[in-house]
Amino acid sequence: MSRADLKKQPYDVAGMFDSIAGRYDLMNDLAALGQVRLWRGAMVEALGLEEIAVDGEARVLDLAAGTGTSSAAIARAGAKVVAADFSLGMMSEGRRRGAPVPFVGADAQHLPFADGSFDAAVISFGLRNVQDPRQGLAEMARVVRPGGRVVVCEFSTPTSPLFCTVYERYLLRALPAVARRVATSADAYDYLAESILDWPDQTQLRGWFRDAGLVRTQFQNLSGGIVALHRGVVRHI
Repeated sequence: MSRADLKKQPYDVAGMFDSIAGRYDLMNDLAALGQVRLWRGAMVEALGLEEIAVDGEARVLDLAAGTGTSSAAIARAGAKVVAADFSLGMMSEGRRRGAPVPFVGADAQHLPFADGSFDAAVISFGLRNVQDPRQGLAEMARVVRPGGRVVVCEFSTPTSPLFCTVYERYLLRALPAVARRVATSADAYDYLAESILDWPDQTQLRGWFRDAGLVRTQFQNLSGGIVALHRGVVRHI
């Protein structure tokens, strides 16, 4: 299976990512015009590892970790990281490359971890691929201890209406065109473009954070709102 749709059936989405695992990170760098590292650095900073660390080391769940590039960045910052994903192909590619973190197969809607197992949970460019993203957020909040953080780095809505129009054209035309030259399964990038355009804006996603019981919610626009970095804190009971 190389093409999922906006119903986001888990089997279809996992199969799609399996099919593009080999060149996924390269395609991301090209599609984002080299900004992925900037966004990843902002994500690591948003975790506030020194603030949430217990006994000198923060425990972080990196959900929808893919090949582990984001997990490795978090680990380099000094955290103990578990990389979780439901695509065996992506995790296998990460292991092949020698990612310095353990990988765990996991469905974001039903995480195989006990309540309060982590000091933080993060998902980068993966929440929109979860069939029920609100359930995914609730699960992230469940496995993080009270006072810990939930961070989501995701594509969002550009703040400039003019730029938004240009961006939509890029997603629907230029991105699939680039994918046909580089990626092993260009159809997958048609879905990825559609999923970005279908995703809620910054304010609505912040509301989902609150619905999941998270407090002190905030978001930061990156690259003019192409990406938004959301953060919330798990409420003390």
